[in-house]
Amino acid sequence: MFTRKVWRTMAEALADQGIASLRFDYPGTGDALDLPDYPEGIETWAKSAVAAGDQLKTLSGCTRIVFISQGLGAAIATLIAKRLKGVEAIAFLAPVISGRAYVRELQFWSRMIDDGLGLTDDQRQTDGVSIAGLTIPAEIAADVRKINLTTLAEFAVPKCLVGCRGDRPADKAFAGQLRALGSTVEEIEYGGYDAMVSNPSVSRVPLQIVEDVVAWTAAIAGEQEAAGKHAVSSVPIALPVGDDTYRETPVTFGRNNRLFGVLCEPRGERRGATAILLGTAYDRSAGWGRMGVTMARQLASDGIASLRFDAANIADSPPCEGESEQVLYNASQLLDIREAKEFLDDKLPGPSVLAGRCSAGYQAFRAAVVDEKFRGAVLVNPYVFEWDPGRNVDEALTAPPRSLDTYKQRLFQAETFRRLISGRIDVGQALVNIMKAVGKRLSHVARPLLDLLPGYGDEHRRVSSSFRTLADRDVKLTLLYSENDVGCDHLIRHFGKDGAGLRKYPNVELGFIPGSDHNLTPESARRRYIEAVRDVALNAAP
Repeated sequence: MFTRKVWRTMAEALADQGIASLRFDYPGTGDALDLPDYPEGIETWAKSAVAAGDQLKTLSGCTRIVFISQGLGAAIATLIAKRLKGVEAIAFLAPVISGRAYVRELQFWSRMIDDGLGLTDDQRQTDGVSIAGLTIPAEIAADVRKINLTTLAEFAVPKCLVGCRGDRPADKAFAGQLRALGSTVEEIEYGGYDAMVSNPSVSRVPLQIVEDVVAWTAAIAGEQEAAGKHAVSSVPIALPVGDDTYRETPVTFGRNNRLFGVLCEPRGERRGATAILLGTAYDRSAGWGRMGVTMARQLASDGIASLRFDAANIADSPPCEGESEQVLYNASQLLDIREAKEFLDDKLPGPSVLAGRCSAGYQAFRAAVVDEKFRGAVLVNPYVFEWDPGRNVDEALTAPPRSLDTYKQRLFQAETFRRLISGRIDVGQALVNIMKAVGKRLSHVARPLLDLLPGYGDEHRRVSSSFRTLADRDVKLTLLYSENDVGCDHLIRHFGKDGAGLRKYPNVELGFIPGSDHNLTPESARRRYIEAVRDVALNAAP
């Protein structure tokens, strides 16, 4: 979730130095294929890392390898260093040294994330090692617990770089251990680590660590033959992968092939419209809990093709020159969506529908309004239908308010008092957010008067006009909200309690998902989302 953009930034910087690199997903993660089981445990991931090294040699013609590892990747790099010929150095960034400590940390952060999302105990994933909707396979988790790099008795890699976090003395101790085992070790400060992993919506690439790692790698590369002298034995070609129900192909498209995505097609006959699956905030297109991957593959089993992709300046898609660094709720993303549609018009001609959650739901709505080519859209928990361009996006994402109903529910919960006493609640910010929620709720009651005020009435008229535009074009629109989601206040503000005002638009279907959070972490909530996209794709008129 956090390092995808870091790896892309680092890969581009390495390429500028003439150094080839390869980044990949382990089986069962990201865009990689799932396996029915993992009897070899962490060895499954270790073998894929060895295969990645061999593939990099084949594609680039290089003979020497540097592993750049993050977190758990440090243990995997250590495990396979002897197996791959030509491993000259390893960069250990925020290394996992003790597997047991790592699992405890994951479980702690998982609890914190669930608390932040407002998940109740019965909505949490409690089986196995899970975080943010992702579960480590049991066999791999068992092996992770056994990891203890402090017991290394030998280490044959000549050069090492350790990115040390200031509050983790174990990182420095590990660097000392590697020196004692005979490696030349350089230590650097992993500045910006906390800012990177605190929240995917406001995550920042730690540019200094990228610069330090690239400089260290370039110095190693320059010790022998210059980069670019190798004979490249083959040209990289994106080959499809999949099973008997779907095939997926990595693709680039748009101006100068600036956008990266994955095209998922059914093996059998195509049905309905093609779905464009939009990523939420700065999540990579695989999605929260791999929701994008799961949806694409399940849609394909129903004959529905899809394209999921990273918008500009997100994950594997670079930023557009001259555009704002902050792309969320920015009109620039409408261009990304248009270029995705143009790609599909060429690749898979036919009608298309859009699907997105939260900020992606907003962009799906706006794209459907301005582009007549789209025949349907599914919006899940859209925060707004109209974004005030003068509003600070970073501030809105850093301390997002909840719905008024959520505040009322939580007020007398024992867990709320425990968090209050422990200092885990910012009381001042909570009061500000509560007042905002009250204001939003009251604004519907007072709307006849508020419509007379400059700004407010204009916004309501623009929102109503957008819904009328979609109704006139018979664009199938499904709105789904988690119960008590913060977006419900915006819905009530414009369309009244339970969205009753939407009944005048025959093309709109409104639904509520019980027992779910904003991110649709529970499996039942994700199924509801997938079913909604499938229904819109199958029923969208050509």
